[in-house]
Amino acid sequence: MSAPRRLKERFALLADEGRGGLVTFLTAGDPDRATSLAIVRGLAASGADVIELGMPFSDPMADGPAIQASSGRALAAGATMAATLAIVREFRGGDSRTPVVLMGYANPLYAFGIDAFVAEARDAGVDGVIVVDLPPEEADALVHAARTVGLDVIFLVAPTTGEDRMARVLENAGGFVYCVSITGITGTKRASTDEVAAAVARVRRHTSLPVAVGFGIKTPAQAAAIAGVADAAVVGSAIVERIADHLDAQGRPGDDLVPAVLGFVGELAAAVRAAARSPFGATAARKRSASP
Repeated sequence: MSAPRRLKERFALLADEGRGGLVTFLTAGDPDRATSLAIVRGLAASGADVIELGMPFSDPMADGPAIQASSGRALAAGATMAATLAIVREFRGGDSRTPVVLMGYANPLYAFGIDAFVAEARDAGVDGVIVVDLPPEEADALVHAARTVGLDVIFLVAPTTGEDRMARVLENAGGFVYCVSITGITGTKRASTDEVAAAVARVRRHTSLPVAVGFGIKTPAQAAAIAGVADAAVVGSAIVERIADHLDAQGRPGDDLVPAVLGFVGELAAAVRAAARSPFGATAARKRSASP
C-alpha cells in the first residue's frame, strides 16, 4: 500500500466506523533500540490507529520535560536518523497497513539531507512527516521533495493561528492537520473539550483534511473526549512517561516496561472506541461544521 493511501485509508475507515482515532507518539530509540522497536510493533494490536515516531534531537524546543528526556535517553543509547528509519523498516516487515508519521525538528532533516531523507523515509515505509519548527514560508524544499516521492507533509496549527495565517499554513498540507490544543509545550496544561471543539471547527472551515488534536491529553477519559470532537486524539507525553516510570536507577528498562506501555495504549484505545457511541463523535462534528 502506498504511503499517502495508508493515511487516507485509515481516516476513511475511522469515518466509516463513526469514531475518532488514536494517534500514539513515542521517541524512536527510547530507552534503547530493542525496547523501542518492541513497543512500536505492539502499538497497532493495542489499538493505535496512527503511529507517530519522534526523531531524536538534542533541542526539542516545543516539547515538555517528558519528551525532552526521551530524546536524551534515545540519543544516549545511540539513536540516529538512520536508526529511526531502520525501526520503521523493521516494523513494516510485519505491518503494511498502519500509518507511520515521523515528527521532529528541521535540524536533523537538513543535516541528513532533504532529498536523502524523503527517499529513505519513503523506502522505509514512512507515510508523512511533521517538522515542528519549519514554517510554511521555509517548507517549499521539503514539500516539493516529499511530494516527489509520495510523502505527506503535515502542518500544525495553534490557538494563536489567525484566519489568514491558517490558510497559508494549510496551503500545502497533506495527510491530516495537527491541531495544537494549547499555547505552550507538550505534556503540560490542556484545553477544555469545548475549546478544542471550537478550534477543530475553525480548522475545518479551511480544509477537508482530517484534524488530529494533541498536546495535553494525558488520560483515557481525556482522549475519549477529544476523539469525540476531532478526527483523532494524539497522546504522547503520557506514553513517554510510562516508559520513564519503568526504568531502573541506571535507566535500564524493566521486564514490565513494554507490557505496561502497551497496556496503557490499550486503555486509551478502548476509551476512544467507546466514545464512538456518542452522537457527538467525529463524524457528527464534521457534519455540524459543514452546516450553514
